[in-house]
Amino acid sequence: MSESPSHAAPSTPPITPFRVAALQMVSTPDPARNLAEAERLIADAAAQGAQLVLLPEYFCFMGHKDTDKLAIREAYGDGPIQRFLADAAQRHGVWIIGGTLPLKAPEETRVLNTTLVFDPSGAERARYDKIHLFNFEKGAESFDEARTIRPGTEVQTFDAPFGRVGLSVCYDLRFPELYRRMGGQDGCALMVVPSAFTYTTGRAHWEILLRARATENQCYVLAAAQGGTHENGRRTWGHSMLIDPWGEVVDVLDENPGVVIGNLDLDRIAAVRASLPAWRHRVLDRA
Repeated sequence: MSESPSHAAPSTPPITPFRVAALQMVSTPDPARNLAEAERLIADAAAQGAQLVLLPEYFCFMGHKDTDKLAIREAYGDGPIQRFLADAAQRHGVWIIGGTLPLKAPEETRVLNTTLVFDPSGAERARYDKIHLFNFEKGAESFDEARTIRPGTEVQTFDAPFGRVGLSVCYDLRFPELYRRMGGQDGCALMVVPSAFTYTTGRAHWEILLRARATENQCYVLAAAQGGTHENGRRTWGHSMLIDPWGEVVDVLDENPGVVIGNLDLDRIAAVRASLPAWRHRVLDRA
């Protein structure tokens, strides 16, 4: 007999599913081109019924070198990238979680790698500054985000029509304690992970980590990735996906630009949590 919880008919009418989409991009050093591509993909997702759209990390810009992002950083609350996100949310009547964009930091040599959330009216509803900064050395690959990014310090969630949404970015995925802080058994219905995983680390760990975060927190995980070979020579892993609370992949796109889409089934979340009440069984670190 399968261990997976069944979808037995509930005693009360089922909750209408909420449709979500993750956009996969191969961003360039040209912000105008990236925003045009993001607009095309948002429109595609909205046409497929998406009510919430997640963009990838640095959807707006992928420079030739790390310091290039300093030239397009924006002051919080104003700038062409922020206006694009707000206008697109209003124009298409969807929630938009804007991947990340570079915002001004107190020091001139670094930026904040920031996720902004806009509701269908175009109003900003949440902000998250990436906490964990990627550092990786293997052969010719070398990354140290701390050189140009100032880390955030606060865990952030927001309330959407279907429930709570937890915000994270890329390298955060390797730190399960962040996701635990987002809420317990009655916490997040969805956790999002806009990313630009390298091909090397993505091939090894991306899906494993995403499915683990969904399974241990018994909620949906939506991940929007950069996916392909960029003009700066960097290759990103892609494989944007939606994962359900049992750890099953609902939809996935391997490489190249496109849309991953699916429904959040709140009855599914309830069934998983009722059949395997892991949060209630916790013994350590219950604070």
